[in-house]
Amino acid sequence: MEVVRRKSITIATFFFLFFGLLFLSVISVSAALEADEVMVIANSWADNSISLANYYMKKRGIPKENLLKIKVDEKAGCSRKDFNIRIFAPVKKYLQRRELKNKLRAIRCLLLIYGMPLKVLSTELTEAEKKQQEQLKKQQGALKKEQEALGKDDPERKVLVGKLKEVKKALKSFSWSRELAALDSELALVLASDYELRGWQANPSYLGYRGKKIENMPDISLMVARLDGPTPELVRRIIDDSLAAEEKGLSGTAYFDARWPRPGSDKVKKLKGIGFYDNSLYLAADQVKKDGRLEVVVNEKHELFQPGECPDAALYCGWYRLSHYLDAFDWQPGAIGYHIASNELGTLKNNKSKVWGKMMLEDGAAAVIGPVEEPYVQAFPPPALFFTLLLDGRFTLAECFALSVPFRSWRMVLVGDPLYRPFFLTRSNSVRRSEIPSGE
Repeated sequence: MEVVRRKSITIATFFFLFFGLLFLSVISVSAALEADEVMVIANSWADNSISLANYYMKKRGIPKENLLKIKVDEKAGCSRKDFNIRIFAPVKKYLQRRELKNKLRAIRCLLLIYGMPLKVLSTELTEAEKKQQEQLKKQQGALKKEQEALGKDDPERKVLVGKLKEVKKALKSFSWSRELAALDSELALVLASDYELRGWQANPSYLGYRGKKIENMPDISLMVARLDGPTPELVRRIIDDSLAAEEKGLSGTAYFDARWPRPGSDKVKKLKGIGFYDNSLYLAADQVKKDGRLEVVVNEKHELFQPGECPDAALYCGWYRLSHYLDAFDWQPGAIGYHIASNELGTLKNNKSKVWGKMMLEDGAAAVIGPVEEPYVQAFPPPALFFTLLLDGRFTLAECFALSVPFRSWRMVLVGDPLYRPFFLTRSNSVRRSEIPSGE
């Protein structure tokens, strides 16, 4: 996992220590997401997609007119062309038509159902672009050889360094790998004005940006979640478990698996990148302890929780062991798992895969968060912010994710019932809205 810089959004934006002094700022948040504000998107070409959509809509009381049936190949990844024509355009058309009907509530959340693609793939280069790319690579190689032939003090080296930078910059324009995105994250900007596809876009809903001027931020972002998993039966179980847990309130133990010992107060202000997120795990644990409804266990050792060490798991957040789930958990119905590592939701269907997102769902969790590809560490929702919002009880799962995920048109995914509020009925000790941190 890496940390990268972009000119429009600096690392400082993400790692300003918003939990150094908790609850500094008062935020204004809209009313909780309602059932008739959810648009359900199912795939007519995928077995069980429509039936699962109807099952969920009946359980949650979502109006029939909120269902959109699209037709797309049932694959993990779809091309940018198919996404634009078969998914993006129909969704946008539906939303625009609905906007003209004054009696209908505006859609705030999109829900993708089992059978929908997981990723929007990178655009392939044209033949002309491939030739240009090859020419630039040859030019780069020739310049490097010329540079190596010169002495260290030769003034011509500086000229060559400048030329190499220009060639490297030109080569980057042919790299479309950063266009690959989670379909969910791309679709969140379906109503936004034109935006750049390469790389991420700042999420206008992210609390960490409140009061900050962020360049090129999209003007609107919808909430997006998906009800998905290896089998239709598992998706039904997610729906049923979420509703059952919501009726009585989620109970059990919250497990936080930190990477390093907790930093001293003298070091906290200097934290960034991975260190910042590791400290955020401790701060999340502090919030759950303060809330008092769940037991809390924090692992400060380098090793992860081991098999059998996490009974009655209601919440989990931890690090590492890339694409190799370690079954330490006995998940409570309605449990939420969040593992911070690259590609942990790269697949939901591959039986051979051991990625954490898929395996946590198979093992009993009802909701998970994770990336479909390498997202870089600053793309993850800060754990303390996500879990603070979740504990409040008035925010739905989709809202908690939308308010805490820094980027859109990128790689993070929420799998779970978007209307799920695991602590709504037991929120007597919950965090007041005026106490919710800004997320920065």
